Amino acid sequence: MKPAFALCPAPLPPDAVEVGRVSDAWGVKGWFKVVPHSSAPAALLVSRVWYLQPSERGVQSFAGTVQLDVRQARAHGGGVVAWAQGIDDRSSAQALRGSRIFVPRASFPKTDEGEYYWVDLMGLAVENRQGLALGTVRELLTTGAQTVLVLDGEVVEGQPVERMIPFVAAFIDEVDLPGRRIVADWQPDY
Repeated sequence: MKPAFALCPAPLPPDAVEVGRVSDAWGVKGWFKVVPHSSAPAALLVSRVWYLQPSERGVQSFAGTVQLDVRQARAHGGGVVAWAQGIDDRSSAQALRGSRIFVPRASFPKTDEGEYYWVDLMGLAVENRQGLALGTVRELLTTGAQTVLVLDGEVVEGQPVERMIPFVAAFIDEVDLPGRRIVADWQPDY
């Protein structure tokens, strides 16, 4: 399906982070629903320029990366609804279905002291108080009560050893984003 409007090709910024996807049209005036990848979609709500890439499977109405100038975005239900320049009817909004949404990391709102975006923690080296390497942050999990760092550690029999450390003040001594490391009160045999 070709869109009934012109999408502006654009390079994906080097600091782009995937923050959600377009799920469907919303109403008849060009609004569309977005499923954010975060329960706190601040980056989607404040950024006025989004970069879209087509879904990896299914119908693709465009190729490459395109820039979308966002007129309005707001929280709605468990997601976000948005309206963009040039998207003025339901069929135009439907043509965006499945699109992956990226925003530059630089446009994320500033965090408070001791707060971190998950994307900034990914790939950080984790060591304990004694300087022993525990692994690298592969992902983060929400367990309800707390967030857990999932680390890939040393390789045993060709497979990295997975470690999980609660991301709470009781176990995390320091997060050094410029130094790309986390210091934890944790031992390798925990």
